[in-house]
Amino acid sequence: MTGQKTCFVVQGFGEKTDLATGRALNLDASYEVIKEAVEAAGLRCVRADEIVHSGTIDGPMYDALFRADLVVADLSTSNLNAAYELGVRYGVRPRATIIVAEQQFKNPFDFSHIVIRRYEHLGSDVGRREAARFKAELMAAIKQIVDNDAIDSPVYTFLRLDPPAEAARPRGATVQAEVETPEQNAKQLLDIARAEMARNSFVSARGLLETVLHMRPRDEYVVQQLALATYKSEQPDPRSALVAAREHLRQLDPDVTNDPETLGLWGAVHKRLWDIDQDRSYLDAAIGAYERGFYLKQDYYNGINLAFLLNVRAALQRENGDRSEAIADFVVARRVRRDVIRYCEHALEVATDPAARYWVLATLWEAAFGLGDRDTASRWQKEAEAATPAPWMLDTTRGQLDRLSQLLAEPFWATA
Repeated sequence: MTGQKTCFVVQGFGEKTDLATGRALNLDASYEVIKEAVEAAGLRCVRADEIVHSGTIDGPMYDALFRADLVVADLSTSNLNAAYELGVRYGVRPRATIIVAEQQFKNPFDFSHIVIRRYEHLGSDVGRREAARFKAELMAAIKQIVDNDAIDSPVYTFLRLDPPAEAARPRGATVQAEVETPEQNAKQLLDIARAEMARNSFVSARGLLETVLHMRPRDEYVVQQLALATYKSEQPDPRSALVAAREHLRQLDPDVTNDPETLGLWGAVHKRLWDIDQDRSYLDAAIGAYERGFYLKQDYYNGINLAFLLNVRAALQRENGDRSEAIADFVVARRVRRDVIRYCEHALEVATDPAARYWVLATLWEAAFGLGDRDTASRWQKEAEAATPAPWMLDTTRGQLDRLSQLLAEPFWATA
């Protein structure tokens, strides 16, 4: 590997929400394609979460931006960190920088004179044909740019500066040395943690994610995953785990955030706290989070939970004699379910993962049931039961439907 040229990829990692479109993009899937293209062009490829380091990532990151023979900056989801690091690269190196972005990325700056190579996410992933197309395009660009002395930094193009002098050590040496160490990097630990969560080993995942958060303290995705693993672990007890998860999520400013993933988690934590404590403030907090997440993202997960909790609150208000507020929540719940069905129909077309497909079918089942359409609910029930990847998923759905049935069985709804 001695003397092999290096490429540093500027990009977030994990699943990030594009706030301009409300879509969740799996940047790890994008990185797989970028890395394949880089390695096929003969360079060694590394992203910041693959660099093993002590202390903060800042030093190794600046070093990589300065010394890497090539930088590929992915600006998808309008990631401010990626834009900042691209600016640093343009400031310290006059050449060998490539910008890529997902097809729906909207240029926030004056990039009219800069080439941005586009790729397309199909659902939460990059489709096989699109991955092959983008890999070939990027590989060709890399081979041309790395062997070319043309200036691509606008800083050096318009100001005609001399680049800063490099230190004596070989260009890219730090990046290579850090990657070759046998210790585990943030990406490896995160991959292990996600595998543990897929096996429902949430206690193990929680410990791994705490380590990753120490390495990447400002990464929203890591905080989200840690909050999820924490409340799912139910340790030392379910309520304590929920309170701990809530504290993790506070780092993401849930009262003002526009991130639907954070709002969905905030809603889930408070929904469960409501189930345990029956504290009305938890119910209202859950409804508020799911409502904002639903209207921002227009997704079935936030929507179906919002509709259910609106029925819960309507029942409480009816019991307290506030019939007008009860009717309002009941009507909104029905409208939300109609929207959810519309979103699910699209989601079903692109759902390839068995678990994702099940949850879409289960949501259609619950939405039709909540609207009183028993024939349609029965049809979706049969499809969901046939597609269930794990028994606990079906148990979860049936449990919520049992509760919903009790809420809708009250005589009030017949005259609402």
